Amino acid sequence: MPDPRESERKGAPPRVTLGHGAGGRLTSELVRELFLARFRNPHLEPLGDSAVVAEPGGGALVLTTDGYVVTPLFFPGGDIGRLAVCGTVNDLAVAGARPLYLTASFIIEEGLPLAELERVVDSMARTAREAAVEVVAGDTKVVESGSCDKLFIVTAGVGCLRPGADLGPDRVRPGDRLVINGPVGLHGVAVLSQREGLSFQTTVRSDCGLVSGPAALLVERLGPAVRWMRDPTRGGLATLVCDLAEDAGVPVIIDEESVPVPPDVEAACELLGLDPLYLANEGKLVAVVEAGAASEAVRLLREAGCPEAAEIGRVSPSGPAGPGPTRPRGYLRTRYGGTRLLERLDGDQLPRIC
Repeated sequence: MPDPRESERKGAPPRVTLGHGAGGRLTSELVRELFLARFRNPHLEPLGDSAVVAEPGGGALVLTTDGYVVTPLFFPGGDIGRLAVCGTVNDLAVAGARPLYLTASFIIEEGLPLAELERVVDSMARTAREAAVEVVAGDTKVVESGSCDKLFIVTAGVGCLRPGADLGPDRVRPGDRLVINGPVGLHGVAVLSQREGLSFQTTVRSDCGLVSGPAALLVERLGPAVRWMRDPTRGGLATLVCDLAEDAGVPVIIDEESVPVPPDVEAACELLGLDPLYLANEGKLVAVVEAGAASEAVRLLREAGCPEAAEIGRVSPSGPAGPGPTRPRGYLRTRYGGTRLLERLDGDQLPRIC
């Protein structure tokens, strides 16, 4: 993808590219240099997927918002409606909240078959019941044909912070461990295969699902031993590790052999030249826990219905080169015994993924 700053060097005004929405380096620059610079406040500065705000009567509310522009609208394992509910609920859950209420705004392109819209809304309603949340407000806008791609959904969510939940990158310490609740790359391959009409030996289904149950179990049973949680959506696991290292100010190393990647996903990535560590996931959580709690965290995740949960990495007191000052970065310990630096993507492996 051309560098969007090339036009600026040639004298033309810079423009937004698809890479700005990929969750990688360009997204980070856009968010920090444009939005955060203008909206800066203590609730926004952590740049989490959700914000924790104090209630006037005590306690804390957790707020989040998101937009969904996935194409196609329906894919193996999910659809834009299920994705919108799961994505919003999951952002609240990994912030340590009990999700309560959602709002939904529908931007509908003229000409969309009403039967397709009905399927999407039915799916949202089923998923909201599954998540034990209510859609309490909403809005609809219809735009001219060609003004959007069939249907976009914008959501907001609110929940209450669970007792004992104290999560944030500032709590991450050297020696902590990273655990994940299951395999990566399923959502990206499922959407791509449906979009491009690709067929593999078996159908890869998206992991589009809720992590509120596993997240709640970790917080309730492990308490302060849970330092931080996030769901690896746009930009995948690799981008999450880069963000964690930068936000926490410590190197983070994940082990390639320990990260669960389904054989079908690995085969599809080899065929298409993709890296499963950068593919979006829509039913995964990564938690940083105290070293002594890692085995119990994996056991709890498996108890919560995540049989492939695994410990996948650690927070290091130094980079792989040894002790001494080092820039906080994310690293991958390869299956061959070497270590390589993880970088945020400049472009987008797969646009319009969520």
